[in-house]
Amino acid sequence: MQNPFQFDFEQGMVVLIDKPLEWTSFAAVNKMKYTMLAYLRKQMELGNYTLAAGQKLRIKIGHAGTLDPLASGLLIVCLGKQTKNIDSFMGMTKEYTGSFYIGATTPSFDLETAVNETFSVSHITTELLHQTAQQFIGEQQQFPPVYSAIKKDGKRLYESARAGVEVELESRTVTIYEFELTNIALPIVEFRIVCGKGTYIRSIAQDFGKALGSGAYLNSLRRTKIGEYDVTDAATVEAFVDWVKLAE
Repeated sequence: MQNPFQFDFEQGMVVLIDKPLEWTSFAAVNKMKYTMLAYLRKQMELGNYTLAAGQKLRIKIGHAGTLDPLASGLLIVCLGKQTKNIDSFMGMTKEYTGSFYIGATTPSFDLETAVNETFSVSHITTELLHQTAQQFIGEQQQFPPVYSAIKKDGKRLYESARAGVEVELESRTVTIYEFELTNIALPIVEFRIVCGKGTYIRSIAQDFGKALGSGAYLNSLRRTKIGEYDVTDAATVEAFVDWVKLAE
């Protein structure tokens, strides 16, 4: 099999990564960054890459949309000059699959924090679940989770939340294009959601529970698509590292 790693020193490259559970997006990108720096040093030794006088060895790298540590799936990583396209990738629609736990809530809206309240689910029917999901289709105002990386007054919201400091949240306009319930086995409800930029699936979980007259939190999450880019075409971070080493 031909090594798929072909780094263009002039144009850079875009890499599709399947981020594993429990990795931060930063950790995935950082691993790739240091792998690429080692590759560039090797290319310098071979005479394939040179630096201008006074220039330091560095590589531009960034991703187009953070995934929480408790989420897996597609991460678009841009290297070199392709980093200028990050904003356009971030503006693309996203597809997610995952599951909600119905009948309880957590402060983080997911499994990061322990359950803080439980609710009855005796009134919840399959029909009610599907009807409620349809109410979320379209443009709406959404409040981000307090455990999120959004900055408020110079601090990340999760920093304030972990310090026990209350912060007044501001709603944001988001768009949900598709909201499909793919399997129902209460208390677990599996879903597929297609949404626009800036949408928090954890907030959908919280709001979905309220709309049901109960509670809910995000039990699992996987990003499967960004625009036309599909996670089935993505590589693991380990595979990327191996490709780069083989290319040296």
